[in-house]
Amino acid sequence: MNNNFTRPLLLAAALASSFGLYSLTSRPTVAPDPNNAGLKLPAGFGALVVAETGGRARHIAVTPQGNIYVKLNRPKDGKGILELKPAATGKATVTGGFGGYGGTGIAVKDGYLYASSDEDVYRYKLDAKGEVTNPTQPEKIVSGLINRRQHESKSIALDNAGNLYVNIGAYSNSCQIKDRQKGSLGQQNCPILDSAGGIWQFRADKLNQGYGSGSRYATGLRNVVGLDWNAQANQLFVMQHGRDQLHDIFPEMYDTKQSAELPAECLYALTKGANAGWPFLYYDPIQKKKMLAPEYGGDGKKEADPKYLEPAAAYPAHTAPNALLFYTGTMFPEKYRNGAFIAFHGSWNRAPEPQKGYYVVFQPFKNGKPSGPWEVFADNFAGSPEKVASGRADHKPCGLAQGPDGSLYVSDDKAGTIYRIVYNKK
Repeated sequence: MNNNFTRPLLLAAALASSFGLYSLTSRPTVAPDPNNAGLKLPAGFGALVVAETGGRARHIAVTPQGNIYVKLNRPKDGKGILELKPAATGKATVTGGFGGYGGTGIAVKDGYLYASSDEDVYRYKLDAKGEVTNPTQPEKIVSGLINRRQHESKSIALDNAGNLYVNIGAYSNSCQIKDRQKGSLGQQNCPILDSAGGIWQFRADKLNQGYGSGSRYATGLRNVVGLDWNAQANQLFVMQHGRDQLHDIFPEMYDTKQSAELPAECLYALTKGANAGWPFLYYDPIQKKKMLAPEYGGDGKKEADPKYLEPAAAYPAHTAPNALLFYTGTMFPEKYRNGAFIAFHGSWNRAPEPQKGYYVVFQPFKNGKPSGPWEVFADNFAGSPEKVASGRADHKPCGLAQGPDGSLYVSDDKAGTIYRIVYNKK
């Protein structure tokens, strides 16, 4: 045997094992928990609890070296970002933290860790080990984004051309004159859209940008928590949280069941200048039509102006899609390649109908577009069907990230659990 050939291979295998990555046989070296961490998964898949953070773990990012960074909704012990180091078992240990601000967004791109508060976006330089070099002195990329304590989270995504995309959610349900009040009509031309209710684009490497430095990339989006850049389509995709309380606000037009099932949570494929139509419309998944919102003269039967963007796909109402991830790894079977995983946080406002969600679904894609029906991929985060129906979930999926070996990480902002899903079928 040629030792000059085998030694590099053995060294590569040892390094891969130390990070819980692929072995030389391209199979994961990590073992699922005996009960798959309590999750229900398709055949061949397994899951393990990576760590218990004890914080409200929002979005999550994994470096090429396998380090895990978790953004907390509120700082824990003064730290809004937790750093976790992986072990060969696939588990991880919280080894530190930094960033004394809460928030949601976090992403790794081109040697930097990006993270957001509810008003600003920062970035931290990563070294060759995937570790932050400037934890106490981040660069502030974007400053002074609007925060009115409703839909305030600033989720982020980056493309391959040096651009940063930030959700600025609308501080309203449906742009009424009196927000969420029975019978109140909508504000004409919805002035909220000037500074919120859309996606703003900034440069990823320019400091201290504000509204004037960036551009409103897309509008008419009530609130986006899950978004991702689709490299295959070279396009930004977002998941919108649909509007609430059709029955509460207009009981003469909508009964409680209609209010529970309307409107859909929608996936949109965006291009610069796109307008998805909020607050002037909602998408009815039963009629499969864009409907004129009642605040603007709709009655559940009138269709909206066709000029607004059509959804790329639609999902059950009020299930709160909080993360979107296009899968590009090779660990999972071929059917998952370039498709989308979506984490649904779960509903709170479907009563008197049962609550829904608390799962991760998979949406197949073909040639950069949704292709075929979506399917539940990872379920039972809530703990039991009874807990789903009542909305008393033990865990609520919030963030998604792809590991360097192609495994899927899921964060939970109820208990702070970090999960890892692997494929082990031979």
